Amino acid sequence: MPQENTLPIEMKRIRNFSIIAHIDHGKSTLSDRLIQMTHVVLDRDFKDQILDNMDIERERGITIKSQTICLPYQAKDKQSYILNLIDTPGHVDFTYEVSRALASCEGALLLIDASQGVEAQTLANLYMALEHDLEIIPIINKIDLPSADVDRVKQQIKDDLGLDPETAILISAKEGTGVEAVPEAIVNYLPPPSGDQESPLQALIFDSHYDAFRGTIVHIRVFQGTVKPKDTIMFMSNNAVYRVEEVGVFQIKRIPRNALSAGEVGYIIAGIKTVSDTRCGDTVTMKHRPCESPMPGFKETKPVVFSSIYPVASDGYEDLSSGLEKLKLNDASLIYEKDTSVALGFGFRCGFLGLLHLEVVQERLEREYDLSLILTAPSVRYELTMNDGTIKIIDNPALYPDPTTIERTKEPFIRAAIIIPDRYMGLVMKLCLDHRGINKTYQYLTSNRLEMIFELPLAEVIYDFYDKLKSVTQGFGSFDYDIIDFRETDLVKLDILINGERVDALSQLVHRDRAVDRARRACEKLREEIPRQMFKIAIQGAIGGNIIARKTISPFRKDVTAKCYGGDVTRKRKLLEKQKKGKKRMKMVGQVMIPQSAFLSVLKSDKE
Repeated sequence: MPQENTLPIEMKRIRNFSIIAHIDHGKSTLSDRLIQMTHVVLDRDFKDQILDNMDIERERGITIKSQTICLPYQAKDKQSYILNLIDTPGHVDFTYEVSRALASCEGALLLIDASQGVEAQTLANLYMALEHDLEIIPIINKIDLPSADVDRVKQQIKDDLGLDPETAILISAKEGTGVEAVPEAIVNYLPPPSGDQESPLQALIFDSHYDAFRGTIVHIRVFQGTVKPKDTIMFMSNNAVYRVEEVGVFQIKRIPRNALSAGEVGYIIAGIKTVSDTRCGDTVTMKHRPCESPMPGFKETKPVVFSSIYPVASDGYEDLSSGLEKLKLNDASLIYEKDTSVALGFGFRCGFLGLLHLEVVQERLEREYDLSLILTAPSVRYELTMNDGTIKIIDNPALYPDPTTIERTKEPFIRAAIIIPDRYMGLVMKLCLDHRGINKTYQYLTSNRLEMIFELPLAEVIYDFYDKLKSVTQGFGSFDYDIIDFRETDLVKLDILINGERVDALSQLVHRDRAVDRARRACEKLREEIPRQMFKIAIQGAIGGNIIARKTISPFRKDVTAKCYGGDVTRKRKLLEKQKKGKKRMKMVGQVMIPQSAFLSVLKSDKE
């Protein structure tokens, strides 16, 4: 591509902004309308959700991988502006990425659904934006819906968010109604960036993605200084040094520039091999003229949910290995290591940011690399204090030590904010208490909507909590959480025995109060899936040597007494005894083949 010989645009004509909202309030649709208004994409090339590249994003209507786009805009005052839209993922699993994107902006558009109103993540994202001292423009979307109630939402903006409802812009992003007021508001209400182009380089990495031909493309916001091709840059978190090959801006495609200066948002290509070499939140500076201090707020992303992934067929291990390798290039937050199971063979133990992240990785592996997979029950990270005072961190039931050597165990707790109409208060209270929750506080946001704060064990939330919350609140409940600390718990290892043999892939770490219920459900599911044999099969749930649940699969039987028509009863008994001995001998040598569907049914049983 040819280089564009344009000088850096005057800083006062740049606006860096983000769109924040609860899931499914219309972020991607508003982005589409802004892109169409600024004619960055020809009408023939345009498609809905243009910033969402993955099929999963389009199907689920969520943004998983955030995007950036540079929009040239001619305002009503006849001045030309550059609007840098830094899109953010919408789901609670990706909160850290949202915070880094907001740190790169001066303002944010807070999008609220006219029929749903203010929800949990609307509040969470607003607080995050206020922490970064951003200017907020409230926008009420979906005013074309029959259920839209603009007056109620304006009241919520005033009461719940503390913003001026009169400044809210009323739009329908889908229909295009009122959208022309949005870029004008961005130009008039959001402040321009500040910074000195002559200072030492200080740029924030807020995202990155992998390109098969150029390596990692690093997304940056430049706060101080200037970066251009052939500069030698350094990442401050790991002191890695690279030589810049290309800089530029995103306009769906990459547009190269001669330089990126303070206030601008764009990309750097510097021959970086993998995405994991670039860390979200890291600071880029010059090797020979570094800035004084890195940007604040950098932290390593830590996985919170763990699961083992195995191929359905044992010869699929190599394909799974290469699939994970390629996926890791695009997803730095995915971590994995080799794992093995007696029942399922070779696989990988993976760490995820949350349950949605796990589902996305599973779907991408199955679709993009054509793999058939089995996932073990999701687990969290537990902290074990041993009798000798040493502390062990485990996330895999296979690594659980002898219980007699453990002094105490701790599990992670979350602080959950749940916003619901008050008529569902009793049902939500029961749901949270059933999941070992502690009710901390609740407050009325409006006359009929309330926010409930619970502290819950993360292990209880990763299974089926969100689905059940949506069920009991008929879809009106919204949920947001953050991890707070580790607390003491009564942890046990639940083993599943089939015909007396432990099946390691079905082992789970559970709270003692939950063990019996979990064991019964697993045994019931296995009884439905495992085919009958010529001998009796016992399916048992056990904690150590104690059997806490049992189901039996009856054997096929031949009617050995059919040929007896009358005569002494001892003759019949003799034949039945002979058959019984044969069955007993068969049970000792017989092998029970567990079909893959049985593993899948047990692991899904927690979600149903």
